[in-house]
Amino acid sequence: MGMSTAIYGASGYSGGELIRLVDGHPEFDVAYLGAHATAGSELGEVHPHLPGGDRRLGTLDPDAASGVDLAFIALPPGASAELAVRLLRAGVAVVDLGSDFRMDTPARYESAYPDPHPHPEELGTWAYGLPELFRSQIAVTRKTAAPGCYPTSVVLALAPLLRAGVVAPDGIVVNSVSGVSGAGRSVKASLTFGAVAESVRPYGINTHRHRPEMERALEAATGIAASIVFTPHLVPMQRGLLSTITARLTGSGAAAVTALRGAYTGEAFVDVVDEPPQTRWTIGSNRCLISVHPDERSGTVVVVATLDNLVKGAAGQAVQCANLMMGLAETSGLGAAGWMP
Repeated sequence: MGMSTAIYGASGYSGGELIRLVDGHPEFDVAYLGAHATAGSELGEVHPHLPGGDRRLGTLDPDAASGVDLAFIALPPGASAELAVRLLRAGVAVVDLGSDFRMDTPARYESAYPDPHPHPEELGTWAYGLPELFRSQIAVTRKTAAPGCYPTSVVLALAPLLRAGVVAPDGIVVNSVSGVSGAGRSVKASLTFGAVAESVRPYGINTHRHRPEMERALEAATGIAASIVFTPHLVPMQRGLLSTITARLTGSGAAAVTALRGAYTGEAFVDVVDEPPQTRWTIGSNRCLISVHPDERSGTVVVVATLDNLVKGAAGQAVQCANLMMGLAETSGLGAAGWMP
């Protein structure tokens, strides 16, 4: 028997990916599946692609998972906090895929979310779950807040450049595209096929909640306060995310390339590649691909980062963090190969 694991938010897209990964993990066993609106349903009714479809979905009651070793929480903003605190008090290690514990202060939290945090004393006490940059903190904690998919791509791309002092921390422009699964599984008119197909839509211009998270994570990783202009776009594909980042060079273009390549040498799930990567290259994998393109003429550098928003941007990264927290090999149960040609 492996480590007993609960998955809350099991009926969502990230929850389904968690079930798939934990089912195939050599050291984790699914002991409890919790859901909200679909509680009482069989797993096969919400995730027919997964085996073990006769497993019953329970509620979001933390007491229902009493005695498990580890819990993943994949719930919308504002829905994780109380559940996570109660699980921690019961001695359960927690990886929260939601946004409730990613910020380090109440002021930063309220700059991104409309309501005050229900447990402000917890802010700043959770490890930020980006292993390539915060591995040592994750390995010694019982509570990790896994980052959002957009921040994962942007922070991985920018942190080595800021840390090396080769780009300016202000005037950074980020344009990102994501598939519709990044918006979750709830039914919305704006996410129907007729609303999404044959179109690209920018949204959350200057207001998206992930921009403060990016700036917070970059400051934590580098000690430098960065200023970002972030514009996300919804594109007509199921999954995948790509960020194109433009920053002003303060060092040479060659130094920017060296900084990025050196930062991820030997990393299992981040590769710096020569050709601008495509979203299809990472689908199904826990991999982030980054390319760096200095433009000495304009004094800028363009960095492109792509990943699967449901794996390295959600469930896969959460498992990567859990492996570290539970003293396992970081790559356990995770693959670096995608499944699209």
